[in-house]
Amino acid sequence: MDRCDVLIVGGGPAGSSCARTLRLAGLDVVVMDKAAFPRDKTCAGWITPAVIELLDLDVDDYRRQHVFQPISGFRTGLIDGPALETGLDRAVSFGIRRCEFDTYLLRRADARLREGEPFAQLVRSADGWLVNDTLKTPVIVGAGGHFCPVARVLGAEVGHNELAVRAQESEFALDPAQRAACRCQPGVPELYFCRDFKGYGWCMRKGDFLNIGLGREGEHGLARHVTEFHGFLTTAGRIPAGLVPRFKGHAYLLYQHARRTLLDDGVLLAGDAAGLASTRSGEGIRPAIESGLLAAATLLQAQGDYSRAALEPYRTRLLARFGPRDVRDFTAWLPPGIRSRLAERLMNNRWFVRHVMLERWFLNAHQPALRI
Repeated sequence: MDRCDVLIVGGGPAGSSCARTLRLAGLDVVVMDKAAFPRDKTCAGWITPAVIELLDLDVDDYRRQHVFQPISGFRTGLIDGPALETGLDRAVSFGIRRCEFDTYLLRRADARLREGEPFAQLVRSADGWLVNDTLKTPVIVGAGGHFCPVARVLGAEVGHNELAVRAQESEFALDPAQRAACRCQPGVPELYFCRDFKGYGWCMRKGDFLNIGLGREGEHGLARHVTEFHGFLTTAGRIPAGLVPRFKGHAYLLYQHARRTLLDDGVLLAGDAAGLASTRSGEGIRPAIESGLLAAATLLQAQGDYSRAALEPYRTRLLARFGPRDVRDFTAWLPPGIRSRLAERLMNNRWFVRHVMLERWFLNAHQPALRI
């Protein structure tokens, strides 16, 4: 029978960040994931300087063998509408490929890995948990994304009574002719919002790779919106004609809409499993990493007492970092037509786009990196 100090279910940024912190403190950590890495992850794929600081990422080492595209501008607008170009005097983010990025972080964590093994069976034991009838551990961190099985253990009704964002994305290499015909430029992500402002699409070039996707709140009509968005990009000449991307799906909860139980005796959730994606932009990487670090800090402080009461500071730390979940949208009382016209006017205002939408909502530049 195998044993470990902490089991982390999910090898993405939340799981690997938590694992690395615990390993540096000397704990025996196992990371279990149903996928074998590298694996694809539905995501536009960019990180901010705050993420680099959080991870203590050696950029020179990383970029030697991985895509690391500096971002110094954006193109924004409505789907089928005019677009604004916003140029910046420095790199404010960096495009990465999640298949590379997540693998790099997981390998760097120096934890014991059980890749390609689903979390299938959980039994409460006298001294913690028995997992898959093969592994004993006193505490489990659920970091397996929106559909994390550990979240189900805590009562999450995944897909029921949850206002989730559903997204589809495709990332692929461009051949030389396609690169020449692609008007979406490296380092200038393009963001186009649905006219009802319930979601947005993106077109992002990272060197020789192109990433296209769209996400919306709710489940209705996503495939149609993705098809229409792909057609818009083609007709507008932003991407080469004749591309037939293979879209893959994903779901996540926005922070202010999530109501999942975060912890209990011997278990807590991090990242998308806890519903931490940014309410305005849907960004999940930075909240995932920060929650992984906060989870690790809580476990270390608990010093082996993993009762619910001992883990409760984790909830307090999340609320202190990300704010209350029940903040209301001040425009929600407006009739849909007026709200849509207001949003459309703001999308054409250069000051608002640069200083509010981009710097505050998408880059989160106003918030320093987490300090623990």
